[in-house]
Amino acid sequence: MPRRTDVRNVAIIAHVDHGKTTLVDGLLSQTGSLRARGEVSTCIMDSKDQERERGITILAKICAAAWKDVRINIIDTPGHADFGGEVERVVRMADGCLLLVDAAEGVMPQTRFVLGKALACGLKPIVVVNKIDKPGCRPHAVVDEVFDLMVELGANDDQLDFPVLFGAGREGYMRRQPDGPENDLTPLLDAILEHIPGPEVDPDAPLRLQISNIDYNDFVGRIGIGRIYSGSIRTGQVVVLVKNEGAAPKQGRVLQLHMSRGIERVEVSEAVAGDIVQVTGLEGVDISATICDPAAPAPLPQIPIDEPTIRMIFSVSTSPLCGREG
Repeated sequence: MPRRTDVRNVAIIAHVDHGKTTLVDGLLSQTGSLRARGEVSTCIMDSKDQERERGITILAKICAAAWKDVRINIIDTPGHADFGGEVERVVRMADGCLLLVDAAEGVMPQTRFVLGKALACGLKPIVVVNKIDKPGCRPHAVVDEVFDLMVELGANDDQLDFPVLFGAGREGYMRRQPDGPENDLTPLLDAILEHIPGPEVDPDAPLRLQISNIDYNDFVGRIGIGRIYSGSIRTGQVVVLVKNEGAAPKQGRVLQLHMSRGIERVEVSEAVAGDIVQVTGLEGVDISATICDPAAPAPLPQIPIDEPTIRMIFSVSTSPLCGREG
């Protein structure tokens, strides 16, 4: 199938406090995605109170930056194994990933977990060695650690042939070598366009849009967030919602259609295969459900989710002291 050249869907992966959210701040700022709003705050993607307090990403979020007439959809992923279901759902919307690693700390446990999910989905990685300005940084050793980890996780030859960039997201610069000028994030943005493939599309096929995440709004109710894999969708269109193979399709009408611009949601009248959209107006929309053309209600395979991190069994006490007093 042909690939779109005007869109890149990129997941960003990192261990806690390796600079993921700060790098996203820089990408949005340097591409002009925040100028209209006059944003001056940092850690913009950590929008929830608990995320700002703890400095971690709990909920996956999507923002978009424009670079050289290409829309770069950036999918911010949680870094904890505790949020495995969230990770597995959202990385499936991407075609490549940025693996952010601290230049001093190197590969950490949560890097392993999320990277394993990304590689299993066939994502092409770009390795970003961040915080190169920290004392005690060891960039070349960190790159070797990343390579060894990818081999251990079963990366294929194409994934192992990853480009590497070095820099400091907080200071707003990246470069191809550990040493050099400290200009801006242009080398990283150019690497995304060069190495991350555009989404495969089949624009002439019937609509198939799989829901990967759910949001809620008091005015419009549940909002389905997902990627269009084939066909197109428009506001007011009659569609069917199919939750799994064999389930009865449920008909509905698209009320609103949104796409990301910076960190805002912008209403659009139509979106096509390869786009990541937010859809409202469909009652009962749920994760893994497929929005289809009524004439061809063919659902996509269900998104597999890991078993819970903790499992508890509640039963009647079998203690020898059960029922005794004292």
